[in-house]
Amino acid sequence: MGTDDGADRVGLTRRVWQVLSASAEPMTTAQVRAVLGGNWAYTTVMTVLTRLVAQGAATRHRVGRAFAYTAVADEAELTARRMSRLLDAGTDRAAVLARFIDVLSDQDEKLLEELLAGTREDEDRS
Repeated sequence: MGTDDGADRVGLTRRVWQVLSASAEPMTTAQVRAVLGGNWAYTTVMTVLTRLVAQGAATRHRVGRAFAYTAVADEAELTARRMSRLLDAGTDRAAVLARFIDVLSDQDEKLLEELLAGTREDEDRS
């Protein structure tokens, strides 16, 4: 139950990001760790915060000897960035996108078509 094993870390990034998103003020690693509760190691929380900055989901600035972190992306943007990174990691974008469309529900496929049509209309107006 020590909170630093791999299974627990899977959801930690999301929880840390949610803590930052809910805060009206930038938060230090110690503050995030206190809100998370449990026995998360300071260095584990700091590593997650550093990764969020590297992913563009958070920013940081120095406050004395520590850094204060702020979430900069909403949940939809964060998910879109993850999807984009996964797509970039593949070797055949067309095949990945085709498979993605194959697994969409009819409702999601219709929504995607509507969003793409709206994007095209916006480009035509420009």
